[in-house]
Amino acid sequence: MTRNTADVSGVYAGVDTHKHTHHVAVIDSLGRQLGDQEFPATSAGYVALLKFVLDFGPIIRAGIEGTASYGAGLTAYFRTQSVMVREVIRPSRQERRHGKSDPIDAYAAARAVAARDDLPIPKLLGGRIDGVRALLRVRRSAVKAYGTAMRQVKSLLITADPSLREKYEPLKDADLVEKLARLHPKINEPQKMALRRLAKRIKHLEEEITLADAELAYMVDDIAPALVRAKHLGPVTAAQLLVTAGENPERIRSKAAFAALCGVSPIPASSGKTTRHRLNRGGDRQANSALHTICLVRMSCDPRTRVYVEKKRAEGRSTAEIMRCLKRYISNEVFTLITNPPEVPNIEDLRPLRQQRNLTLKAVAEHLGTTEIKVSQIERADRRDDEFAKTYREYLLAA
Repeated sequence: MTRNTADVSGVYAGVDTHKHTHHVAVIDSLGRQLGDQEFPATSAGYVALLKFVLDFGPIIRAGIEGTASYGAGLTAYFRTQSVMVREVIRPSRQERRHGKSDPIDAYAAARAVAARDDLPIPKLLGGRIDGVRALLRVRRSAVKAYGTAMRQVKSLLITADPSLREKYEPLKDADLVEKLARLHPKINEPQKMALRRLAKRIKHLEEEITLADAELAYMVDDIAPALVRAKHLGPVTAAQLLVTAGENPERIRSKAAFAALCGVSPIPASSGKTTRHRLNRGGDRQANSALHTICLVRMSCDPRTRVYVEKKRAEGRSTAEIMRCLKRYISNEVFTLITNPPEVPNIEDLRPLRQQRNLTLKAVAEHLGTTEIKVSQIERADRRDDEFAKTYREYLLAA
């Protein structure tokens, strides 16, 4: 540890985080090194670390590495103590040409947070969104394991006994898994034993994924009902976008910043007389994937989107360029629904009203000129159409 005394009006702190220890360094507003020390990554260590920094003067800003991993606990503690925290990216190899150590990295973090006031504000962890993130990761691993097991089944059938292969290979996946799970192989039939075990694993993973989908739907509807009721935006994609925005979406200053975070901000790709843009390859790839899924569904099912696509095709735009524009539009829509959500109208009274008047779904659909499926989806809140819900309610009240 080194320590210098100085008469300063404010100091900057930089923290190099590790699993079991954190190393903090303090500099003044002129960049002079005031002191550094290592502390355990525990509750008591956080208190001692903050006291060490405050001994030099009030904290202007603190820069912490790994705010979403090893530095999450310290970041949360600093927030409770009203310390302004910024996330500092670990130094690149080129920046480390003068060497690397915990004190060097901590001082580098302190200098970075002192030099720039536009460093990112860390995500809040530990809230409801963090619960969604954890459940989403569990679901993602189950989906991955499901795909792996299904591929193993197909691979085993290719090299299986001809009678076994000819019997099961033509079946569709659902029937294949169901029949293989009901096999009763003998001890001298290892191929059947392997296929049965894989089929049972797949069935268990299907149940796990279904349960995770239901839990995500409940959690997302409770946190952001306006988001999950947007057109062609399911609970899984909504959950991912909520996780990307974080518990404190106010840290994202604009729609453009959210688009960059999701990797859908346009990047100039012009050359000579050609003026064009391409998609950003950076950002959160899971959020980008969620926006891509919404984009594909809307291009397939949404009438307004299909009209827009045809219009752009007539202008000579490629599919990639059209999707770039649509992703940015969807990103803007999602940002508004997360940061400034509209009030979601209550539709819980629609089904009781219809049943009180002894009206069937078919009668309502014929009167309103729509389908029974849409009426049922509106009643169950599986689909959102505020104008239709208003018209439906007026009809029921007048019936």
